[in-house]
Amino acid sequence: MSLDDYSKLDGLGLAELVATKQVQPIELVDAAIARIERHNPKINAVVWTMFDRARAMAKGPLPPGRFAGVPFLLKDSLGDIAGAPTRHGSAFVPATPYEQNANLTNRFLAAGLVPLGKTNVPELTLMPVTEGRLYGPARNPWDINRTPGGSSGGAAAAVASGMVPVAHANDGGGSIRIPASCCGLVGLKPTRARTSVGPTLGEGWGGLEVEHVVSRSVRDSAAMLDATAGSAPGDPYCAPPPPASWLAELANAPGALRIALVRVRPDGSAPHADCLTAVDHTAALCRSLGHQVDLIDPPAWWAASSEPFTVLYATSQVSLIDSIAAATGAVPSPNQLEGYTLAVYEMGKSFSAAQYQASLNAIHQFGRAAAALHQQYDVMLTPTLGAPPLKIGTVDTESANPEATIGQLLEFVPFTTMANMTGQPAITLPLFWNADNLPIGSQFIGRYGDESLLLRLAAQLEAAQPWALRHPPVWG
Repeated sequence: MSLDDYSKLDGLGLAELVATKQVQPIELVDAAIARIERHNPKINAVVWTMFDRARAMAKGPLPPGRFAGVPFLLKDSLGDIAGAPTRHGSAFVPATPYEQNANLTNRFLAAGLVPLGKTNVPELTLMPVTEGRLYGPARNPWDINRTPGGSSGGAAAAVASGMVPVAHANDGGGSIRIPASCCGLVGLKPTRARTSVGPTLGEGWGGLEVEHVVSRSVRDSAAMLDATAGSAPGDPYCAPPPPASWLAELANAPGALRIALVRVRPDGSAPHADCLTAVDHTAALCRSLGHQVDLIDPPAWWAASSEPFTVLYATSQVSLIDSIAAATGAVPSPNQLEGYTLAVYEMGKSFSAAQYQASLNAIHQFGRAAAALHQQYDVMLTPTLGAPPLKIGTVDTESANPEATIGQLLEFVPFTTMANMTGQPAITLPLFWNADNLPIGSQFIGRYGDESLLLRLAAQLEAAQPWALRHPPVWG
């Protein structure tokens, strides 16, 4: 098949060609490999390849999953697959092949996806930009001088450029939604514990982190959740029961929703004018579809959220770095870890067990406050980001001042961490492009456990204002 045909379809569209025998999986894999070889020198999205393995998989019998034969990329963090390393974007982690798959990888494989490699991430997934020392910066297909976001920046750049229709991503503070917004994609962060992070972890970042994908269509995101959701034996807890099928839910209209619109950061300051224009555009679109949209002030707890988030964020790095050190005998040092990573590591060690426990208690109370708000409103609408995609180099990854850098990062990503702390599902949609032709996402946050309503609303908005025909300069 031609590259042009490949780029026109989402994952389910490609899978349909395979199912109806219009193409063979090897044709899709070869098309994806050709696209990676063509575009990766420009955007540095893929950092580890396994093309021979993918071709062999595509030629053999594949599981009869919904995505059978569709090319796919795993993230270089928690995207573990036997025979390939997972380095978390850090020289501190040796390039040692893993001996077992992650639970999530097994579900991707059971869905029939064909992994081609691993995508670029910032060191230890600490940044909302992807500019690590080990791999170098990933670049945004809409403007190669700007970031594709992070930490799933390589995944988003790969999908936005058309290398693959969908790619693995994860989200501890916005790492699905941030790059999806930067690259003009759909980015769903599922409910806490909706997907398993086993077998090596019970939870990530004190329960903040969750696994999913970035995609070009709402239906791919829904179908991928069908394929991967559910706890695994031994998981410490699980999400509320799912519907029979999230993909099937897209056939149902969302109804007339009550939407709470927040236009300002937690401290009351205004985000970038483009982000306000984007969210106002989305609010107007929602009203035109019959939804009630009420402007509200940021919930009171938002202003108190940065400290508990920082404690969980920093202490998780201590646990990760110390576990790597114990396994390898390596000592954390400036030769192997970036300046900011080391600074966050030292910050994390300064927090006490009591502070960690207090932070867990705080985010649980935030969840109760959010649940109370959702008794009045079905969905909350915010800008996804505080600014358009940053120019590469804006953030100093070698900074030894974590407090200042975290403050800078929260200026860029003031709206995404809230749903991680409460465990709510949240989705960003590409409904606006600015005068520089950069995508600016809008975020919807739903009730705990209710991805269905978010996906139904997202499908309605996608039908009202399709984005499938908008492509970046690095494409095709």
